Amino acid sequence: MNPTLLIVDDEKHTREGLRSSLEESFEVYVASDIQGALHILEGDHVDLVLTDLRLGGDDGMRLIDKVLALPHPPIVIMMTAYGSVDAAVEAMKRGAYDFVTKPINIDKLEILIQRALRSRKTEEEVVALRKVVENRFGLERIIGESAAMQEVFETIKQVAPTRATVLIQGESGTGKELAAQAIHALSGRPKPKFVAVHCAALSAQLLESELFGHEKGAFTGAFERRIGRFEQANGGTVFLDEIGEIDSTTQVKLLRVLGEERTFERVGGNTPIRADVRLVAATNKDLAKMVSEGKFRDDLFFRLSVVPITMPPLRSRKEDIPMMVRSFLKTFSDENRKALTELTTDAMQALLRYEWPGNVRELRTAIEHGVVMASGHKVTLRDLPTAVRQAAALPAPVSNPGLTAETKFDLHRNQHQLIEQALQETGGNITKAAQRLGISRRTLHRKLHEIRPGSTPPLTQPAPGHVDGK
Repeated sequence: MNPTLLIVDDEKHTREGLRSSLEESFEVYVASDIQGALHILEGDHVDLVLTDLRLGGDDGMRLIDKVLALPHPPIVIMMTAYGSVDAAVEAMKRGAYDFVTKPINIDKLEILIQRALRSRKTEEEVVALRKVVENRFGLERIIGESAAMQEVFETIKQVAPTRATVLIQGESGTGKELAAQAIHALSGRPKPKFVAVHCAALSAQLLESELFGHEKGAFTGAFERRIGRFEQANGGTVFLDEIGEIDSTTQVKLLRVLGEERTFERVGGNTPIRADVRLVAATNKDLAKMVSEGKFRDDLFFRLSVVPITMPPLRSRKEDIPMMVRSFLKTFSDENRKALTELTTDAMQALLRYEWPGNVRELRTAIEHGVVMASGHKVTLRDLPTAVRQAAALPAPVSNPGLTAETKFDLHRNQHQLIEQALQETGGNITKAAQRLGISRRTLHRKLHEIRPGSTPPLTQPAPGHVDGK
């Protein structure tokens, strides 16, 4: 589709002549005055306005001001009689792209229009690229192309520009803090003002002081006034990690911060302090269950979870592992000055089979371990941590699409399937698998010897400090 051009001139001969000369290259609209031009601009998309400086009894400068005040203003080129160059320069100061003098040379005018349109396209591409860069800055550290992660990314991009409180839930190591940082980075709030507080690391009194500050003499050891994290982050974002660990008193104070007034008081003070702060919280606990058990305030839970985000465990999105491995491999290869380019096939298969109880954090550590231990140009299976290597030694998970009448009550067969499943889910950890099965480590060793004769010798003595059981 050709670019659209609006010609505004009170002389019919001029505007129709320009229309005739330019309509082969452009979709051309014409208007004789400001009112007619604005009517067209309100109803149709226009890429460029070509307007005369004098429009009968009106001034083309006024049209320029109105055009450039539109939400998505078109390019403006001014036409002026010879000798009115000063006025044309003034038009450019107001935002016009350029000017042409009458009588108009059509070839030169068309070249000017094409140059102006190319310039606008370049500007739009730069803006689009800047948005992409900003988005990558916010989300680049969270790696994944799986459907589960795409849903997380979309929610982050949707909620980031708002003031809504966000509750990020998920197991340890799934990247909850990275998600919080992405929300802040895409929010438009000042980048330095992302203040993280790990609630589980502080006692109740210290946490209250850390969040809200305290006055001099508020408690023993309070020798001077302290500014809390909410004041430090004014205009930015406060990230409260492990929000499920806060005590009832701090929960009440948080409610006030999240209320309509958004105020709090320093410990030992009575002056309300207002803070423009975006709150993002995270937890690996089930807050809804804690509410039902009376361990967490329901009103605070509802205010925290205006927009909930659940970070999926790594075991549920293993298709993202190869992408993460490439990123971590490059990071740690550069840090350790090694020329490692990839993993061997059996090493990658081991990573894909392992269940990753520590999630992305554990995978990152495993790749760092592999890079440090590698001696060639590839990370091999033997370079990976023991737990991952043990998972690789296990047989493939047993699929059980449905028990038949013959196998339904086959105790021996089903027992073996449960053992294999427990080992698979615990990454080959004998102690954890035994605990999951409700039997002793010694008993599990004996049963493994029955399943795989010769591969796992039965223990003659229980592990030190372990009592055998059934």
